[in-house]
Amino acid sequence: MTKTGRLYVVSTPIGNMGDLSARAREVLAGVAVVAAEDTRHSGRLLQSLGISRLLVSLHEHNERERVPELLDRLRRGEDVALVSDAGTPLVSDPGFHLVRGAIAAGVTVSPVPGPCAAVAALSVSGLPVDRFCFEGFLPPRRAARRARLEGLVAEMRTLVFYEAPQRLADSLADAAAKLGAGRNAAVARELTKLHESLYHGTLGELARRAAEESDMNRGEMVLIIGGAAAPAPIRSAELDRTLKSLLKFHSPSQAASLAAEITGLRRNACYSRALELAGS
Repeated sequence: MTKTGRLYVVSTPIGNMGDLSARAREVLAGVAVVAAEDTRHSGRLLQSLGISRLLVSLHEHNERERVPELLDRLRRGEDVALVSDAGTPLVSDPGFHLVRGAIAAGVTVSPVPGPCAAVAALSVSGLPVDRFCFEGFLPPRRAARRARLEGLVAEMRTLVFYEAPQRLADSLADAAAKLGAGRNAAVARELTKLHESLYHGTLGELARRAAEESDMNRGEMVLIIGGAAAPAPIRSAELDRTLKSLLKFHSPSQAASLAAEITGLRRNACYSRALELAGS
């Protein structure tokens, strides 16, 4: 029985070629096939390393059709490396269907860790990174973008977005409008490259800078936004006083809904306590 090959998910530099790990170089030199988001881009990378390997395109428009071919190669014992144009594959890049297919087929999938723009930006953002939420790219159209931001108003984790340079100013303006102009944020531009720039400030301040400074709207960028402030805690005695007053005129269900609006607590918690008070 032929032993299956291994699928390597290989991280490549986001700018500075010195960030390519020795293991990534070794894996790329040893596999039979490199599945690349852009074969021309990855071809130049391999050429700079003195490596010649079969390159197969795998991007958002052909991934589903390409997966069976690559799985056949893996089943025949060939090792395959998956790379994106920059950074870690699958993080707002193609590769999900291939990885899921390989796992379902019993093929070993191994990560070759390395650069990731989102994590690199977080590390220099000056914002909390103990808990964060990666949201990929915001929608390009204003209405959809504002709707997405509105759904994140209460998110207390630090928010991480990738953004296209031509949309940065509009996205910052919409974020300031929906999340609050005073919310702390950072923009990391062209990380590890010659023109690497970091901008820190409030959303309002950054939105004004992006509208005025053309250099801020050039290159690849990551937008980091501080999470929402935690709601002020309410003591159980205060909740009880609120519910007791409401229960004089409303059912436990109605009282719980009103108490949730007044206190900012979850309705389920208010309802459970309202039932206890009503029963006593």
